[in-house]
Amino acid sequence: MAVVRVLTWILVPRYPLMAGVSWQNSPTAHFMVRLFKHTLAAFLIVVASVLLIVMLPLLLLTYAIYSAVLYVVVWLAWCTRNRNVLLVYSNSPNWQNYIETELIPRLPENTIVLNWSERRSWPRFSLQVWVFRHFGGSREFNPMVLVFKPFHWTRDFRFWQAFRSYKHGKTDLLLETQDRLTQYMNRVGVRAS
Repeated sequence: MAVVRVLTWILVPRYPLMAGVSWQNSPTAHFMVRLFKHTLAAFLIVVASVLLIVMLPLLLLTYAIYSAVLYVVVWLAWCTRNRNVLLVYSNSPNWQNYIETELIPRLPENTIVLNWSERRSWPRFSLQVWVFRHFGGSREFNPMVLVFKPFHWTRDFRFWQAFRSYKHGKTDLLLETQDRLTQYMNRVGVRAS
């Protein structure tokens, strides 16, 4: 509505109708200003709707193309060299020791590792970082393991909830997530070290 106010102030004329009566104080002026504001608001809503209708499919198409290109690049650059696993974790005392002693030994030797605590030093234009940001999402991504297999969707294993339970002495969810990861890697032919 601020845009409507500014445009009204700019576009509505400000001159006296007759001596002693300003245009702004007449009942007709108030009606005209209200009519102008409503017409302008309706026009802006229609224009924004049309832009949204046109732009949304383009944005979805762009996202789909970006995803497809990222999949192909990962399959060609990593999977052809048997680099099928991306691990993201941080230096949190809740999971760092467990991941380094229990989880990493179960993963292939050539696992790509990103440390979230060192993200300021990550190269900006790096395939690992692009893959993590695209497939990792914005929730419960730390710690997480992504497993890639050519012509298959990326499979993610998010350990955040599992370690939250583990912190309170419940190991079931952590062991279950770890077992699901191991079973999936065995099923798609990704061998641990």
